[in-house]
Amino acid sequence: MATTEENGSLFPIFILTMMALSVVPYTIVRLSRFVTRKTKTIHCQCSVCSRSGKYRRSILKRISNFSTCSNLTILLLWVIMVILVYYIKITSRESQPFEPFSILGLEPGASDSEIKKAYRKLSILYHPDKNPDPEAHKYFVEFISKAYQALTDPVSRENYEKYGHPDGRQGLEMGIALPQFLLKFDGASGGILLLGIVGVCILLPLIIAVIYLSRSAKYTGNYVMHQTLSTYFYFMKPSLAPSKVMDVFIKAAEYVEMPIRRSDTEPLQKLFVAVRSELNLDLKNIKTEQAKFWKQHPALVKMELLVQAQLTRESASLSSSLLGDFKRMLELAPRLLEELVKIAVLPRNPLGHGWLRPAIGVVELSQSIVQAVPLSARKAGGANSEGIAAFLQLPHFSEAIFKKIARKKVRTFQDLRDMGVQERHELLIHAAGFSDTEAHDIEIVLEMMPSITLEVTCETEGEEGIQESDLVTMYAWINLSRRNGLVGALPHSPYYPFHKEENFWLLLADPVTNEVWVSQKVNFMDETAAITAASKAIQETKEALGASVKDVNVAVMRAIEKVKSGSRLVMGKFQAPAEGTYNLCSYCLCDAWIGCDTKANLKFKVLKRSRTGTRGHVVEEGAPVEDGIEEEEAEEEEGYDDYESEYSDDEDDEKEHNSKAVNGVLNVKGHTSSESSGSDEE
Repeated sequence: MATTEENGSLFPIFILTMMALSVVPYTIVRLSRFVTRKTKTIHCQCSVCSRSGKYRRSILKRISNFSTCSNLTILLLWVIMVILVYYIKITSRESQPFEPFSILGLEPGASDSEIKKAYRKLSILYHPDKNPDPEAHKYFVEFISKAYQALTDPVSRENYEKYGHPDGRQGLEMGIALPQFLLKFDGASGGILLLGIVGVCILLPLIIAVIYLSRSAKYTGNYVMHQTLSTYFYFMKPSLAPSKVMDVFIKAAEYVEMPIRRSDTEPLQKLFVAVRSELNLDLKNIKTEQAKFWKQHPALVKMELLVQAQLTRESASLSSSLLGDFKRMLELAPRLLEELVKIAVLPRNPLGHGWLRPAIGVVELSQSIVQAVPLSARKAGGANSEGIAAFLQLPHFSEAIFKKIARKKVRTFQDLRDMGVQERHELLIHAAGFSDTEAHDIEIVLEMMPSITLEVTCETEGEEGIQESDLVTMYAWINLSRRNGLVGALPHSPYYPFHKEENFWLLLADPVTNEVWVSQKVNFMDETAAITAASKAIQETKEALGASVKDVNVAVMRAIEKVKSGSRLVMGKFQAPAEGTYNLCSYCLCDAWIGCDTKANLKFKVLKRSRTGTRGHVVEEGAPVEDGIEEEEAEEEEGYDDYESEYSDDEDDEKEHNSKAVNGVLNVKGHTSSESSGSDEE
């Protein structure tokens, strides 16, 4: 057993090792996230976003951003680790192994005469008679004299040269990495050691487990309370209109638990007057409606008014306490709305279909909150059949400005995007009355807006046609382009005080029955993850079909090139329903931009099951029929009853799309309703 001094010297090494095992990986993860985040800060450069201060990187803001609790903790741990390394280095020098040849400055195997000569030289330097320094005397007695004695004694020298130690072969030494005072098992030290063992080995893991379990029992993986999900699930209805989505959204437990202060009563009453027109109150019974509104739970009243303050851009009049709640509400909104979409598309029937109408309503609410545009601006009226919400997200735009450009036959947002750069500049200057700087800001935002196209393929792998109970696989390529050439970017959102990434929801749905067959969220910021997912999906599909290695590699390389050029692959599976013809629509909805959503209509026929089941489905007898996919005709599209937002009339023409049916594979290409024309890219 090693001495207690040697055991005590192991304790700093043990602490350093345990700290490094957790601090080093965590630091690497944080640095990688920081580097990735730096690549994501491609944001709008218009003057409105610049004045908002959201992207301003002053010294004080950088210090405040760095001075978070986690960052300071990591920095402190690294300082402690550096101190431990320095301490270990110093103590290791002091506790170096006894090496007589090194002490005397000789090579191993030196002769007796060389040893005596070296001893005399060192004696002149360190002997007490020659050097009165106490440190020199200590070094002479403890090292030089012992080294000389070890080498001049034949047995000691032989042991050293043979076993590396003057005393001969040494046994295996083991130590305990604890402080030296804990190894003296007398008095209170034994109790301290016992308490330390119990605390570290029993109490600490128990406390960590209790904290983790209590938190996991309260929150989901997306940091949303389980109570919120239960509430959303209870109030979610298949016919939930977009105007009613907010009533469900504000019932989140995170919002209900916000403090209710008496001092907020007067500011909330003033805010109520400012946003009253957006509260869907019956003007004929305005007094009754107002009384009914204020009789709601105080937390619901407060949250609805704060959301309306964001939509109507009335947050500047909020008090300091309400402003804190307002920012907290906006900070939580994206994750709550994401969970609300997931609950809307949650499987509700035996075929695993969700609800389309509430899902679209939630995404529309998300768009309005990010862009700070009232829900009433989506209502069709006058010269515009789709509302003016998309125009209001542009900098310097207002309803009066829209009326001016509407006189120049610009009735829809797509009309404005489809104009040439020079033509649009002249319109904004002469018709709208903007300055050159303001017109330039609008052009910057239009260049940032994404244009989306869809390429959807539905197939039954390894089979011809789609028959009842087949497992159908949907492959959807979402292609994104911007006039400024970027793929991943942060949206123009000067009134939303936090960084908000663009998220897209792909929904394969039947608008007639209000059912969502496939749903998935898509993000264009992480190209590496998209390449990995697309490569794996293409490789597994090709290998399942028995393709050669060369064909698999070629397909994977093509997928990688598509991802790098701004495309994302979405896969989904659904069970083919009963025999019949189905009109489906693939939606791609953006949660940050208004007017960038796209859809593609498709029509396919499910055949009666005739082939032998190999997937565990019931086999049904029936004569073979022709290919299960029918080409959709133009005249059928015109009468197609598709779902639109309740805020816009269904007056738009159906978008042109191609559909081909070959061996049971349906290819559908859809283009965004806000896609820029070629003249925009001049």
